[in-house]
Order: sequence, then C-alpha cells, then structure tokens
Amino acid sequence: MHPNETLIHRFYKAFGQKDYQTMHDSYHADASFSDPVFQNLSAVEAKAMWKMLVSSAKDLEITYEGVRADDDQGQCHWEARYTFSGTGRKVHNVIAAHFRFRNGKILEHKDHFNFWRWSRMALGAPGLLLGWSPYLLQAVRKKVRGRLEKFMKNEIA
Repeated sequence: MHPNETLIHRFYKAFGQKDYQTMHDSYHADASFSDPVFQNLSAVEAKAMWKMLVSSAKDLEITYEGVRADDDQGQCHWEARYTFSGTGRKVHNVIAAHFRFRNGKILEHKDHFNFWRWSRMALGAPGLLLGWSPYLLQAVRKKVRGRLEKFMKNEIA
C-alpha cells in the first residue's frame, strides 16, 4: 500500500473515532480544504473545522472506501451519517474526496457532494424548495463561516 493511501485510511479512521488530533496531524502546514459549504479554508481553519464538527457530533458514523493514492494525489469515497444539529434531522451525506500531497501530508483536500441532496435531508422543506438555489447555498456558507469563526475565537480564548 502506498504511504499516501495509508495516510487517507488513518485520516478517516480517526474521523470515525472523533480523533481530531490525528486528523490535524494528517495535514501539511500549508494545507487547504474546500467543499460546497466550507470554502477555501487554510490549514488552521480546516483543522478547527474538523475539531468543531467532531466535537459537536453526537451520533456520527463514517464509512469510506475506494482509497487510491500515489506520490502526488489521491481520492476516496466516504459517507457520513449523523443528526444535523440545526434541525435534529437525520443526514446521510455521500462525498467524493480528492487530495494532493506534500511530504507525506495532505496539502489539498477537496470534498464534493450534492448540496441539494444534503439540504433536503438537513433542512427539510426549505432544502427541498430552495436547495438548488445559490441563495440558500450562500446563506448556509455564511452561517457555517460565522460558526467556524466563533469556534476558533473561543478555542483561542
């Protein structure tokens, strides 16, 4: 198994165990993260995001498969099942992850998922009716960005 495949396995096993320190240690100091909701995060912000998400998760279940990696890039398919704290609704998110590596660490991590599908599960009727719209996506991005900034401020304080 390629060492970067091992790195991806370690990252998702840690995620499933809510071990944010191992997740943090998987990232390069110059890393970036992006998905449809959390856009263009620096390494510091990405690490805080993972800590925020696993710290608040009550019933998080992570599964992953299809891990492939070489010296430069990698990918896997992962799924998250959890109760969305904002509404108490059950979510089953299906994600395709793509990675770039540097010096045995994750340099770039991009997750792709269907926001409309996610919003229908997480938000109910508003997600069903508006989940396809840039308006709802921007509103969710703004809300989670504020939540992340507040979390980071409280972590430093």
